[in-house]
Amino acid sequence: MFIEDIDRDNDSAVHLELHEERLDISKERIQTAEVISHKEVITEEKTITVPVTREELVIEKIVYNPAAPDQTSETTEILRIPVSEEQIEVSKHPTTLEEVEIYKRSYQETNHIEETLKKEQIHIDTIGNPKIIL
Repeated sequence: MFIEDIDRDNDSAVHLELHEERLDISKERIQTAEVISHKEVITEEKTITVPVTREELVIEKIVYNPAAPDQTSETTEILRIPVSEEQIEVSKHPTTLEEVEIYKRSYQETNHIEETLKKEQIHIDTIGNPKIIL
């Protein structure tokens, strides 16, 4: 600190500025995490019992008494009988099982910040015994 002779009547007053620190708060958005979502296809074997109808040909043989001559016939007759069955056809189609919604939401919390601030104060040292008016 320096010492000057000050005569206020001569407009030669000395001004001393006192400073203090103040907090300036700002916020910056930074990425803290990342979430990756994906769908996975899993396979499973499914066994289903399906009843099917089939036709079968039944041939019954009737034995005649050979002693009776009126039962014999010399004409040959051909019969055609169609035989069918059900066949299983399997088809697949996609269906929606569920819907999953993924979104972000914001919430606020309070953080307490402690910081040490500096502040200037004036200290007056005197030489001798001057009268000081504050």
